[in-house]
Amino acid sequence: MNGRLLGRVLVLAAAVAVPLGAGLTTATAAPAAVTTVYYTSSGAPDYLAQIDQGAANWNAVVTDVKLVKRSSGATVVFHEIHSGGSYTNTNGHGRGDIYLDTSQVAEGFDPTRIAAHELGHNLGLPDHYTGPCTELMSGHGPGTACKNAKPSAAEAAKVQSLWTNGFAAARSAETRQVAY
Repeated sequence: MNGRLLGRVLVLAAAVAVPLGAGLTTATAAPAAVTTVYYTSSGAPDYLAQIDQGAANWNAVVTDVKLVKRSSGATVVFHEIHSGGSYTNTNGHGRGDIYLDTSQVAEGFDPTRIAAHELGHNLGLPDHYTGPCTELMSGHGPGTACKNAKPSAAEAAKVQSLWTNGFAAARSAETRQVAY
């Protein structure tokens, strides 16, 4: 075989092999479904920015569920109250009523932390009051000096695992009340 013919064969072989090889290596799995949980903060007008920041903090660390603000038709509803402590009534599957207590904020508890903490319950997490300030679900346990409103890596991983297959689709009629 002369050099010229050999060169053409190698060029042809490369032209065929590159697209075939590229096709094999670029195959990707279908993207995971994202569940959207809608919240409204209109019932807590003094804390709109803090509630939105709390939701943004969750959205920054989880991908299988997204919290999206909506003026009507929301499944998580914030309310402003003036005594009794902040709490949520939720089934932990993206449905619930969150009560943000203005008197706790006046005592020095961070409203963004409270909002993010209560959203954590609606995403399926329990309280862990004995945890450190770095754990969002430690709630009021670390005291008023704690201003951390971001979920820990472990909390984010737990929510991610709970929502991998659309946790909200398995709605439960059971509702529980959890206090900040």
